[in-house]
Amino acid sequence: MRLLPLLLAAAAAAPALAAPDFRPAVKADYDGHLEALFIDFHRNPELSFMETRTAAIMARELRAAGAEVTENVGGTGVVGILRNGPGPVVLVRADMDGLPVEEKSGLPYASAARQVGVDGVESPVMHACGHDVHITSLIGTARQLQRMRDRWSGTVVLIAQPAEERVGGAAAMLADGLYTRFPKPDYALAFHVSSALATGQVSASEGIQYSSADSVDITVHGVGAHGAAPHTGRDPVYIASQIVVALQSIVSREVMPLSPAVITVGAFHAGTKHNIISDRADLQVTVRANDEQTRAQLLAAIERVAKGVARTHGMAEDRLPEVRVSEGTPTTINDAALARRLNGAIAAALGADAVVPFQQLSMGAEDFAYFVQPEHGVPGYYFAVGGTSQAVLDAARAGGPPVPSHHSPLFRIEPEPSVRIGTEAMTAAVLDLLRPAGR
Repeated sequence: MRLLPLLLAAAAAAPALAAPDFRPAVKADYDGHLEALFIDFHRNPELSFMETRTAAIMARELRAAGAEVTENVGGTGVVGILRNGPGPVVLVRADMDGLPVEEKSGLPYASAARQVGVDGVESPVMHACGHDVHITSLIGTARQLQRMRDRWSGTVVLIAQPAEERVGGAAAMLADGLYTRFPKPDYALAFHVSSALATGQVSASEGIQYSSADSVDITVHGVGAHGAAPHTGRDPVYIASQIVVALQSIVSREVMPLSPAVITVGAFHAGTKHNIISDRADLQVTVRANDEQTRAQLLAAIERVAKGVARTHGMAEDRLPEVRVSEGTPTTINDAALARRLNGAIAAALGADAVVPFQQLSMGAEDFAYFVQPEHGVPGYYFAVGGTSQAVLDAARAGGPPVPSHHSPLFRIEPEPSVRIGTEAMTAAVLDLLRPAGR
């Protein structure tokens, strides 16, 4: 956030329409309805593109909130439309998939779910990234907007999106006509709960909010042999190990030091027995960047390095590693003018202290980026909502137990302030964008 003084001035001058008088209603709705919904979502997570139960609940809740609902958009996606006269169209998106992680949070409502994913593998499932907060808040926002129809004019498109964790759901919904079958948005909004941010706080950049992410699969070929006679083969485990090390030279020696970049090898699979040299090894790599030029540079260099290492170990040209990008999403960039405006609107509703300067604390990624790519002409606003109490954060900084990160089996957030603040902030943002003429 580059212009915090301007933000505070905007908050002071913001219209009465965004006044915080709806906050007690949000709290009451959490206590009476949303809390039970959140606990149910958390106990029953579903994997990417497999969110059939979650989607059915979202469709039911959006209909109950007065929306026109279409199901099975881009797979399991749900689109709900609230129409309320002339005015702009605002898209509000929440992602609904869980992760193949066994929950060890110790929460009384911890997930014990298991599911077979689209890859055919059965695994435990957990909401280890807070998507249960997002979808609960989407319902809360819809219910508040329906209750306050006299305060806004226009159309709200409410999206329950599948498969954010595989960065495929947003693209699938767009391919299934999200911007042609339904009202095309003038603005697209979303938020993510953050375990690194204190509850009660909201933070959004006036530029980059999330990095790009690409999943790269590398198949390293070798020549099988007996483990006691390595000279008779070509060991793919050794070649792949050399590739793992060599990939780090791309970040340290090829990318400009002031350009953030990450290459992480997250999985290495090879072999079946102690004394057998396999003929294949498989690497799974995640690649992160903060601009498209660096992103392209990293992907090209990974293929060059992998094949170059194999060549140095005598692999024939027709047996060089195969390098494939299986999933990917661009950087998520907030529209600067829109972010400045909505940061001010949220500060007016929640208090100036609630909106804090944005800090990019990791190179996490988001497929929300697909909704706001330049070719669509839809400005986007993505913000973070605090999910960990200040006391817990302070204790961790003082040497106490660390705060579990997203995707950890220990991940946990404070549901009540997270859902409530997410709902209040999103409601305030939509009300600001759909302010009736003359108000």
